[in-house]
Amino acid sequence: MPALRHLVVILGDQLDPDSAALTDFDPEQDALWMAEVASESTKVWSHKARIAVFLSGMRHYAAAVRQRGWPLQYRTLDDPGNRGSLAAELADSLHRLKPQKVVLVEAGEWHVREAVRNTCAAAGVLLEEREDTHFLCSSTQFEAHAKGRKGLRMEFFYRELRQRTGLLMETDGTPAGGQWNFDHDNRGNFGKGGPDTLRGHRRFLPSEITKAVLELVEARFPDHPGKLAAFDWPVTPEDGLLALEDFIAQRLVDFGTYQDAMWTGEPWLYHSRLSVALNLKLLHPLTVCRAAEKAWREGRAPLAAVEGFIRQVLGWREYVRGIYWRFMPDYREMNALHAEQPLPGFYWTGKTEMRCLSQAIGQTLEYGYAHHIQRLMVTGLFALLLGVRPQEVHEWYLAVYVDAVEWVELPNTLGMSQYADGGIMASKPYAATGKYIQRMSNYCTGCPYNPAESTGPTACPFTTLYWDFLLRHEPLLRKNQRMSLQTKNLDRLDPAARKKITDQSDRLRVRFAAET
Repeated sequence: MPALRHLVVILGDQLDPDSAALTDFDPEQDALWMAEVASESTKVWSHKARIAVFLSGMRHYAAAVRQRGWPLQYRTLDDPGNRGSLAAELADSLHRLKPQKVVLVEAGEWHVREAVRNTCAAAGVLLEEREDTHFLCSSTQFEAHAKGRKGLRMEFFYRELRQRTGLLMETDGTPAGGQWNFDHDNRGNFGKGGPDTLRGHRRFLPSEITKAVLELVEARFPDHPGKLAAFDWPVTPEDGLLALEDFIAQRLVDFGTYQDAMWTGEPWLYHSRLSVALNLKLLHPLTVCRAAEKAWREGRAPLAAVEGFIRQVLGWREYVRGIYWRFMPDYREMNALHAEQPLPGFYWTGKTEMRCLSQAIGQTLEYGYAHHIQRLMVTGLFALLLGVRPQEVHEWYLAVYVDAVEWVELPNTLGMSQYADGGIMASKPYAATGKYIQRMSNYCTGCPYNPAESTGPTACPFTTLYWDFLLRHEPLLRKNQRMSLQTKNLDRLDPAARKKITDQSDRLRVRFAAET
């Protein structure tokens, strides 16, 4: 075998057929390298569907590589010689193959990047890390955006990317429709009747490759959370494009109005289900955004819906990646609110009398999926109000959602949801009573708790803990202009009312800690 020039490492979330790692790939003197390792599924107690998504995507990618006749070093999870970790597998390959250089597209997780760097350094092999062209904003560009700014708000970053890409821009340089953001138009609920225009999403029934993966996951990780019976995620670029077409044709038109709404027994509603394909890099974000924009320009979807969707992909997704790499590794350990309560055990079972949490967590355990409001304003809100240690919340989110890669999950959890970064991402904590959930869903119907009550036997724990959250953090929150209305409401509470709220909240914390 001739000397190996480049060993090109393809990670499980880098399944882009047009990856920057392949721009100068020469099958005569280079080889690709992939490894399925147990540590990636066990460093957090990963949902079975999350494990299966990554393994199936990797195996389909490997099959496409082999069909092209390219040399590939691939270690399967069930190989008897598997060493169990990315670093150990890579170290062995470097020792055996002795490449002149390892080529890697920027990793999606700080610890994975450090593991590859350290492994290559220990082996004395040069490592070339290439900018990930899947993203529309590089780390360097984000640093340029951040330089000199007191705050890093997504809205201003989003406007820059709109101008740079031309998405939803008019020829005179103004935003389509005369405004940058149509969020105010995208807060509808279903009323008492519920959703009445739902169309089922396109399902991707398991291929033979995926069936083998599902059997392997059940056998290897039987005690992990989640189920696989309904597994139907896109795991190839072709599937990703079909999923995009399905969303544009069937649900985009109503996505904007109802993107924040929730309904019992309806996990998907009008959402795209594209985050898996995007985060595994089966779909390019510009492809997704341009398809949505085209639908608006052709009159097939309203501007508010299209702008709201593009803002999630072009704005929020790129923004959280910039935050992640700018502040890691310290970001992971931030805990600005000094929250130390353990994560309640029902987050792993869904067994709780609180119907909203039972619905959101039950759905999560069934499918490995919940949409952004279920994550932010149900499971995330409860953890924030209860005062759960943010690192435990982070590890739960990273474990249970099929689309979870740390660069996107960590800032969304610690920053947006838990305010653990002290305001780097969010201008205020997203704190609300149970009445928000009542307004945006039918979850409160049949629940034993009343969101209008803060104390007493039928008081909604969300509402009790909301007032307790304001009381516990009153000095900090009074300094925040965006919390002024909420903190002013504290002035209506006399000492006796405050004590009732505090005492009931303390009992709730003791109860939930005992259930952990």
